[in-house]
Order: sequence, then C-alpha cells, then structure tokens
Amino acid sequence: MGVRVGPPKKRDEDWFNSLYVAEYANVVRYGLRRLADFDTSSELAQEVFVVAWRRRNEVPDRSLPWLYGVARRLLANHWRSRRGAPDVLPITGADLARVASSSGADTTVGVADVRAALAILSELDQEILRLIGWEELTVSEAAQVLGCTRATAAVRLHRARRRLAEAMSDRPAQSRRRPVFATTREEL
Repeated sequence: MGVRVGPPKKRDEDWFNSLYVAEYANVVRYGLRRLADFDTSSELAQEVFVVAWRRRNEVPDRSLPWLYGVARRLLANHWRSRRGAPDVLPITGADLARVASSSGADTTVGVADVRAALAILSELDQEILRLIGWEELTVSEAAQVLGCTRATAAVRLHRARRRLAEAMSDRPAQSRRRPVFATTREEL
C-alpha cells in the first residue's frame, strides 16, 4: 500500500512574502561573508529569491539550506564568469560584531587569523566550514547545500577542520607528530 500524499502546499504570494521576510537577512549575511559588499550581497539575495519564486514548488519546508545552495551556485557561476578565484575577503563589520558579542573560541582567535587560515584552504574546505560555523547549519543541511550525502559532508568537514587547525598553528603538521619508530614505552 502506498503512502498517501496530501494536497500540494499552496505556494502563492503570501507564502513567498513570508519566506522572504523570514530568510532574506540570512541570505544577505551569507553573501556578505563571501563578498564583503552589502550592495552585491543584497543583489545576490534578490537573485536567490527570484529563483525561489520560479521554483517555488521545489522549495522544501526547511528552506534556508536550499536557499544557501541556490546562493552558492549563483556565486560559483559569477566567479566562473570572472575566470578566476574570488578575492581574499576583508574583515567586515558583521565579523567584528560577531567577535565583540561572542565568547569562547571566537574571542581567543581573531577574525583576521581565521580569515588568513581560511584563505589557505581550498574553496570546498572554506565552504563546508562556513556553512557549519557561520551559517550554523547541521551536517545534513550543509550536505544539501553542497549537493552531496551527509556522510560525504561529514568527512569533508572533518578534513577541513583538521586542515584549518594546521593552517592556524605556528608549526607544520609534520613537526607535531610523534615519531613512529619509538622503541620504549615512554616514547609511545
């Protein structure tokens, strides 16, 4: 016996307006963290919502990861059209506000240090770290944005975190490892 599916959800102007009000600021912040320009980030958000309206029947109930995925693809198309990698991003007011209002690791390590370490990483490493750390998505939601499985996203996140830690340390990864040829119990 098949699963009974109810009537399709009404995706009208009211639905779109409520989606826009609920998520517009999040999409702009997503763009700001990658573009560091409010006007360009606002334009990106507008494009994302044009796609959301056009594809409204495909937007899931938990829409933010889907919207981030659209933004990510729009940015990728933009960067490809420029035939180069995005510029290194300057520290934005949003980043400074986050550091000033937070506690723990954010205040211990400066935003400039994190940005410098991120710049060393591949674009995919940067994106998974941003999705989890800055956009505060779950691994499953990040996987949806990246268009991969949850397991793949989890592995990418683990590896990206390791590479970020190595990039932020003063010593190369090789010098922190213990020798494999230890002969006594104390050396292990």
